Amino acid sequence: MKELIQYDDFAKLDIRIGQVLAAEMVPETDKLVKCTVDFGADVGVRTIVSGIALYRTPEEIVGKKLPYVVNLAPKMLRGVESQGMLLALSFGDNDFSFLLTEKDVPPGTMIK
Repeated sequence: MKELIQYDDFAKLDIRIGQVLAAEMVPETDKLVKCTVDFGADVGVRTIVSGIALYRTPEEIVGKKLPYVVNLAPKMLRGVESQGMLLALSFGDNDFSFLLTEKDVPPGTMIK
């Protein structure tokens, strides 16, 4: 387990549902997928790079509504600026799962 944090630290995270509009491999990588993600009017459309290509093809991701941290500082990953971070599960040797909502919610819905 990681160190304990205070609620105020957790409350700083802005986690929202984003709908993947487009996805493609980052050139010259085996793991990185560049996604164009719609977060609704408040946040807009962002580019987010995730290391999930060993588990899902770009075609399998398009259309999915997934949770992302949207207030993470941008980071350059193999020449592409990633403007957030996908939240997903990785367990066992090669097991992976998206976190999906029980109901269909609009892009930009905030996770509280």
